[in-house]
Amino acid sequence: MSQPPPPPPNQPPQGGGFGAPQDPPPGGFGPPTPPAGPPQQPQPGYGYPQAPPPQSPPQTPPPAGPPGAPQGPPQQPYGYPQGPPQPPTQPGYGYPGQQPPQGYGYPGQQPPYGYPQPNTMPMQPQAPQGGKKFGAQAAIIVAAVVAIALIVGGGVYYANSSKDDDRDTSAGPGGTEGKDGDSGDDGAGGGGGSEKVPSSTSAKVLFQLPAPEVPKKDVWSVEGSWLTDKVYAKAGVREVVGHDPDTGKEIWSLPLTGLTCAGSPEVTKDGVAVVVAEDAKRTKADPYPSCTEVTAFNVNTGKALWTKSVAPGGGEKAKFKEASISGTTVAVGSGLDGGAAFDIADGKVLWQPKVGTCEDVGYAGGEQLVAVRKCGAYGKEAYEVQRLDPKTGTVKWSFKLPTGINNAKIISTKPVVFGVDSGDGLDSITASGATDVFSLDDSGKLRAKITLEDGKYEHDCAVNKVHDCKAISVGNDKLYVPTKQHEGTEKYSRVNEIVSFSLATGKSTSDRADAGDGYEIWPVRMDGTDIIAYKNGPYDKGSQVVSIDGKTFKETKLLETPATDQVRSAISGMVPKSSEMLYTGGRLFMAEDLVSAPYSKDEKDYVAIGLGAK
Repeated sequence: MSQPPPPPPNQPPQGGGFGAPQDPPPGGFGPPTPPAGPPQQPQPGYGYPQAPPPQSPPQTPPPAGPPGAPQGPPQQPYGYPQGPPQPPTQPGYGYPGQQPPQGYGYPGQQPPYGYPQPNTMPMQPQAPQGGKKFGAQAAIIVAAVVAIALIVGGGVYYANSSKDDDRDTSAGPGGTEGKDGDSGDDGAGGGGGSEKVPSSTSAKVLFQLPAPEVPKKDVWSVEGSWLTDKVYAKAGVREVVGHDPDTGKEIWSLPLTGLTCAGSPEVTKDGVAVVVAEDAKRTKADPYPSCTEVTAFNVNTGKALWTKSVAPGGGEKAKFKEASISGTTVAVGSGLDGGAAFDIADGKVLWQPKVGTCEDVGYAGGEQLVAVRKCGAYGKEAYEVQRLDPKTGTVKWSFKLPTGINNAKIISTKPVVFGVDSGDGLDSITASGATDVFSLDDSGKLRAKITLEDGKYEHDCAVNKVHDCKAISVGNDKLYVPTKQHEGTEKYSRVNEIVSFSLATGKSTSDRADAGDGYEIWPVRMDGTDIIAYKNGPYDKGSQVVSIDGKTFKETKLLETPATDQVRSAISGMVPKSSEMLYTGGRLFMAEDLVSAPYSKDEKDYVAIGLGAK
């Protein structure tokens, strides 16, 4: 088994690396201490931090209280919802300063393709010394002053946007779909979980899929894996392959024009998913084809429903790096070329925002369709989080982020919860990708702000993507997040916990799920009101999938992997926290989204592994 390839270039480094021991803050991570309640006086409110966090994740967390402890006095208001956005008067366009990745999944991606490369991404213009951070704070203060002028109620400030209270529905993971607008779900889960405990939780390896051959020094994308009750589908080299989920036997193969660039996290109730692919095979003459081809296909049969692309204004085809499904709408975004939406049945273009001074960066689907939109010239972009009508693209409400905040990652679309990295420009990049999380109500008003201090938590929101947050979940009107590992009760052992915060108040709760000595735990997804979590095992034990009761936080083991060296090596090779992880019905599937050549001829790499308990 070879060593795993480098982590995807669009993800920031994870501190000391996956599983690396971290020195705990004084006192360890004990039960969260509820911080002070929301402000009651008209001056303070839920606002954005005045001072940015450290510019790089600390190796040793600074002295601090337990997770969820107050992070200082309340700051000025963060922002406020608006009606449909108005184009700014200042033209121009450019991608905000981000941590220089290697490109979207592929090293050496050329600038015309739109995804910056190491040492090739244009640096942001330098402000006079000491002026960069002040500019971001000044913008925030200005936004706060305007917000104060629009006070509604006491303690939390926001302005009314659209009073439209309609509810769109969506196709979400596992195929939940409502009737164009009303799922009847208030976002608090479905009353317990559907996952049942197998008669034996001891899992066996169902199959391992060998990694495809890749030229030396190349890193190729095989992003995309999908699961139904009949088929486990995994992207390969210029194809998607359907496998029997119990044996790994190939059932069907769907050819694509090129390597995959993105896959929808959702599968509709009819088994339809979406993949985005490059428009041609890679050659020496054209080593990086464009990600322009959008294909909807049936996961159960491998049949392609349609393949489409769009060319804004009749020019070059738009390049896409994300895809989501909401209801019967497929929404694709790029961050550079705007977005587009297709009817999932026939591929008809439903709507396409114009590219100009304002562009849709990307979309998150599921129960509702949420967009991240930016306006303004390079280095001066203003971002908004918007709820859209999936069929028409009409903005139902918009929540503005103050100038200087150059990213937003959607964690949940119903309720709408998003995270940002605090700071300005490259200073905003942290290991977690989201140091401040905001919950909005059904009309786009701010409910609460949650501060996740960098270096204390282990969630991972990818850079340059809108809906790629892992190890963090929303359910029961709470945000569930894992803490960093710290010393356990046994000598030399490490441990962490899953803790939660109220989306209504921003306060930490008494919820706490201990991983257990030697384990590391993080949430994978919600199962009704229960949390499905993964526990990465120590060197001499297997890893586990567990269900955590949303009310009592009682932990129930659903699956435990074999503790053999071979299985532990295979799992660690997948780098569990960043792998494509799917669990349902006693079966766990883990897969890579990037592949490279093995380090030696004697080693064999795998692109996916399936484990099952019955």
